[in-house]
Amino acid sequence: MTEQAPASRDQRRWTPADGPMPALYLSHGSPALFEDALWMRELFGWAQALPKPTAILIVSAHWESAPLALSASGAGTPLVYDFGGFARRYFEMTYATPDAGALAAKVAALMPDDEPVHQHTRRGLDHGAWVPLKTMYPYADVPVLQMSLPTVHAPARLIDIGRRLRALREEGVLVVGSGFMTHGVPFLTRDQFVHNVVPSWSAEFDAWAADALSRGDVETLADYRGKAPALHYAHPTTEHYMPLFVTLGAAADPEPTVRTMIEGYRFGLSKRSFQTP
Repeated sequence: MTEQAPASRDQRRWTPADGPMPALYLSHGSPALFEDALWMRELFGWAQALPKPTAILIVSAHWESAPLALSASGAGTPLVYDFGGFARRYFEMTYATPDAGALAAKVAALMPDDEPVHQHTRRGLDHGAWVPLKTMYPYADVPVLQMSLPTVHAPARLIDIGRRLRALREEGVLVVGSGFMTHGVPFLTRDQFVHNVVPSWSAEFDAWAADALSRGDVETLADYRGKAPALHYAHPTTEHYMPLFVTLGAAADPEPTVRTMIEGYRFGLSKRSFQTP
C-alpha cells in the first residue's frame, strides 16, 4: 500500500474570520485509491489548503434511503466495507472519528417538516465517505456524519437539501458530496483497468460537465437526461452524479462558478472534483 505524506496535527483550525467553509464535490474512488500515490497527494493537499473544519457532513453515492437518514453519530462510528475483491487489509481499516451528535441535531433541525430525517444508531460510514476522508484527514480528529441520498434522484430536491445545509458552512462545517464524475463501471475493459485508457464516453461526459460547471450552468447540469452526452455509459445508474447537486445547493451563489481541484482519470473514469465559493 502506498505510504501517505505525514500529516500535521497542527493544521490551522477554522475560525469565523475565515468565512464559510467551501462545499466540495469529490470523486471518491474505491479502496484502490490507497494504492494511487498521485490521487492521495491531490486529496490530502486539497484538505491541507483549507482550514481544518469543525465537522464534516458527507453525502455518499453508496447510501440511498427514504426517508433521509443520518449515520450513527457517536464517537468511533463503525465503517461499512461495502466492496468486494480487495485485499484483506482494506476490511480491517478503521477511522474512529469524534462524536458528531451536535452536528446530527443541527442537520435534523434544518430539514423541513415534510422531509423527516431518521437517526441511525448503528449505521456506519460507507467507503464513499471513509475512503476519501481517511486520505484527507488521516488523524480522524474531525467529527464526521453521513447523510443518505433520497431514493428518487431529483436534482431540484437535492439542490434544496444543499441549500438548507448552507448555514452549516458558516459554522466551519465542511459539506461534501461524494460521487464519481463518470461511473460506467459495467463498460470498463482490461485497457481501462490496466492502462487507464480513457473511453470516449467518459471523456465526452466529463468535458460536458466541466463546461457547464465553468459557467455555473446549474440548469444544464440538472437537465442531464436531455443534454449530457453518453449518459447511458457514463452513468448507467445516476447515484454517483447526484451528490453534485447537494454541493451546488450548498454554494453561496445559486449559479456558482466552481474551482476544479482534481481532474484526470483513474481506470478511465473521471476524477473531476471541485469546490464552490
